[in-house]
Amino acid sequence: MVPAKPALNEVSEAPEDRGRSSWSTRLRFGLAVLLVALLAAAFAVAFRGALNVAYQQLAQAPNVVQAMRRAPTWARIVAPALGGLCAGFIARITARYPASHGVSDVMEAVVLGRVHLSMRITLWKSLASFLAIASGGSLGREGPLIQFGGAAGKAVSQRLSLSVAETRLIIAAGTAAGFAAAYNTPIAAVLFVLEVVTGMVVLDAVLPTLIATVVASSITRSVVGAGPIYGQRGFHLGAPSELAAFIGMAVILAIGCQIFMRLLALGERAFERIRFLPLRSAIGGALAGGLIAWLPEVAGNGYEPLNALLDENYAVSFVALLLLGKCLATTASVSSGSPGGVFTPTLLVGGCLGFLYAMGLSALGITIGSPGGYALIGMAAATAATTHAPLMAAVMVFELSGDYAVVLPLVLVTALSTLVSRALRRDSIYGAELRRRGIRWEITMEGRRLLE
Repeated sequence: MVPAKPALNEVSEAPEDRGRSSWSTRLRFGLAVLLVALLAAAFAVAFRGALNVAYQQLAQAPNVVQAMRRAPTWARIVAPALGGLCAGFIARITARYPASHGVSDVMEAVVLGRVHLSMRITLWKSLASFLAIASGGSLGREGPLIQFGGAAGKAVSQRLSLSVAETRLIIAAGTAAGFAAAYNTPIAAVLFVLEVVTGMVVLDAVLPTLIATVVASSITRSVVGAGPIYGQRGFHLGAPSELAAFIGMAVILAIGCQIFMRLLALGERAFERIRFLPLRSAIGGALAGGLIAWLPEVAGNGYEPLNALLDENYAVSFVALLLLGKCLATTASVSSGSPGGVFTPTLLVGGCLGFLYAMGLSALGITIGSPGGYALIGMAAATAATTHAPLMAAVMVFELSGDYAVVLPLVLVTALSTLVSRALRRDSIYGAELRRRGIRWEITMEGRRLLE
């Protein structure tokens, strides 16, 4: 009889790692939680502040979209190309080292105990992300913030001589702290770790993660403000029967996000034909720049146009162009190798799809609530469809908007979009990355299990 494979959370430890329940060990663990939260918050504040300074000093603009609007056409193309080129050179240098630092790598470190996160390489990659983002690349700034949190967890654990099991928990806490600092969503940050990183509720991971997110959120709120980053909203359902319309929306959003993820994968395969990484990133930046020259709103992570979309300041035709342009610009930036996040650009893609869906219903004579509300729910549906984390997606968008009235459609749409997305492709965007590296697992009642 062949014994069942152990759950991935059942990683064996050395004898010296067991039985360390002394007060000294507990104090070191508690100190590690606080330190990693402080480091993640400080890095997030510094990263965001440096971007703001760059836009103000170089373009006398408050954000990347305004900077691109004020720049001449040639600068809109050249700036992302130069940013991609510089980021590519840094990525080429760091590629020599075995440590890697994406969200999927944090998942591997926490679940499998394969802790290969280097603070030095993380800082270099964060610099590459900064250059690519500051120059207008269609990238999210959450990527380096989350990755820094994980690397900080490894560095702090190593300095305090924590065990393997404790290090995995601190890395999870650091990841959550980075997420909370990026979006000002502490509860969603905890759910991100539980649904995306660990894949299950583990009390040992919940407690330090909760504390880390509180500390990180408190620090970032004291600097950048306590309100929802997309402003306080007041959307509402037109009628209870409107929930039926959200069923169709969930299906359309899931299909749309699957197309977006496949576009990213197709772009990655196309750019892999260019062997020299700096040239690859420069070409991707130039392609994104060409789109920015035509449509400046696709520059950056999508925060500015998403706010305008929620306020219903765009015409339907412009939203359709924004959707197409953002998908193509993000593919050019991300697939060419420029380091950065795809999380926030996905929010804009979902917002555009939700807005267009609402306007389509309205054109058919169906009574609906605010199209901006559909855009908000579309943000959650897109997040759920790409990450396969419906609870995190629903809570995150609720925290981003502060609008309790949309809770019911949020929960419904995130659940259904995840269900449809998993039916179309089993892997999430992070699971697909792990699969390409030869790691496949599934979540069972016993935890994560490796697959052949």
